[in-house]
Amino acid sequence: MHIRLINPNSTASMTAQALESALRVKQRDTTLSAVNPLGTPVSIEGGADEAMAVPAMLEEIRKGERLGIDAYVVACFDDPGLHAAREVARGPVIGICQAAVQVAMTISRRFSIVTTLPRSIPIIEDLVSHYGAERHCRNVRAINLPVLGLEEDPAEAERLLIREIEAAKRQERAEAIILGCAGMSSLCDRLRDATGLPVIDGVTAAIKLAEALVGAGYTTSKVNAYNYPRVKQAPAAACA
Repeated sequence: MHIRLINPNSTASMTAQALESALRVKQRDTTLSAVNPLGTPVSIEGGADEAMAVPAMLEEIRKGERLGIDAYVVACFDDPGLHAAREVARGPVIGICQAAVQVAMTISRRFSIVTTLPRSIPIIEDLVSHYGAERHCRNVRAINLPVLGLEEDPAEAERLLIREIEAAKRQERAEAIILGCAGMSSLCDRLRDATGLPVIDGVTAAIKLAEALVGAGYTTSKVNAYNYPRVKQAPAAACA
């Protein structure tokens, strides 16, 4: 099977880091590739960034369809354009937030999420509610560090993440932690070892879910909601 990881922002180093995390967990016979569009925001931090990134992300999926890609992972924790992506893809399209939430609900009764900026908290809270995990998610925390700051100062990012994870363990009795940004994926094992909690990276969770779905022969339903977009023509201009 061939799974394509799509980073909707235009920062190639972040794409490479997510791919490295994914390569560590993939099955031996899985082909894994990663792309990011050009001309999208360098990071996705809010609704405007999401909206600007989605058209180019959909075009990357259309390219993948022509190549016969079996499944896609959208490597942004906001799961931007996820429903639209499923309309243009034959195979499964996995958002890393949804994958991480499903894993957290499977291995724990209560979990917390740690993300980058406070402005991301309402977006993630809405996603958690949409995915039916509101009762299980005890809090969404932020380290108040921009997405690009994860690469610029990884030691500080790790320190802040450990601080918030320890606080979630004490104050919310969290039994697992979800990392709320694809740019945190390289720190997953270190954070688990430092805090003693299961730490879930959405990138690796989504890769394993994609492998399972493709391996079982599941594809995206093309009945009604996720059917391919209708081909439309603009109405002819009226004669003067």
